[in-house]
Amino acid sequence: MNRFQATKIVAIMGVAANILLLGLKLAVGFLSRSQAMIADGFNSAGDVFASAMTYIGNKIASQPEDKNHPYGHGKAEYIFSMIISFSLLFVAGEVLKSSVRAIVSRKIFLFSWWLVAIAVFTILIKLGLYLYTRKVGRREDNLLVLANSEDHRNDVFVTASTLLGIVIGANGIYWLDGVVGIGISIWIVFTGIRIFYSSYRVLMDTNMDKFLEKDIINEIHSINGIDHIDKITAKPIGIKYIIIVKVSVLGDMTVNESHSIAAEIKAKLKNLKNVGDVVVHINPA
Repeated sequence: MNRFQATKIVAIMGVAANILLLGLKLAVGFLSRSQAMIADGFNSAGDVFASAMTYIGNKIASQPEDKNHPYGHGKAEYIFSMIISFSLLFVAGEVLKSSVRAIVSRKIFLFSWWLVAIAVFTILIKLGLYLYTRKVGRREDNLLVLANSEDHRNDVFVTASTLLGIVIGANGIYWLDGVVGIGISIWIVFTGIRIFYSSYRVLMDTNMDKFLEKDIINEIHSINGIDHIDKITAKPIGIKYIIIVKVSVLGDMTVNESHSIAAEIKAKLKNLKNVGDVVVHINPA
């Protein structure tokens, strides 16, 4: 099973689980007028959309190179991640308005053991999804799957907060349920902004991290015939990079000799993790 197939399975599992949780949370939440559970339900609605976008983005990103996309379709993952971030911010706004309205109007929810049962059930489901997706993400070195595992882990904390609000709110503290709803909305905003920033960095061609750059420098310095490195830059193509290297060699070196060095640099760097292609420019020292 390759990384795209693994991501597909993770996305399908996420859609199925979140649709189930969405229906249960909203049904019980509206019946009991629990703003915390309704907020948690809308959070699951966002998760359904996020898992669906993950599926579509992964499907596009898995397509091979073609004439119009010589470096493949890897950036589709980040375009769809940005769409997910906007949807999360919208959901957060709706949850926030609903929770503030509940506090202002002193709306008291009706305690039910179904609220507790659904919250506990959600925590168990999300914990299982988190452990599974984290394992797949680490095995496949798939950033999109690891992001999904993080989202499932966040949901464990969100629903635990919901459960706390339900239990304490049942003792007559009418405003606590709404406050928990507000807390959940803030958490959703934080998640949306984080996803947006991660997508933005790739789509705006942010340079590689210092660890990859260090590996590249070490590989280049291991090659005989190079006088010094002039410049190293990178252009992201999905989860991989096009590495652009400028090095200087002795000015009296023949064209064949300098091109042999360029070919050796390219071969060595393409063996590094997350390097998709390498462009080498030779200068005379």
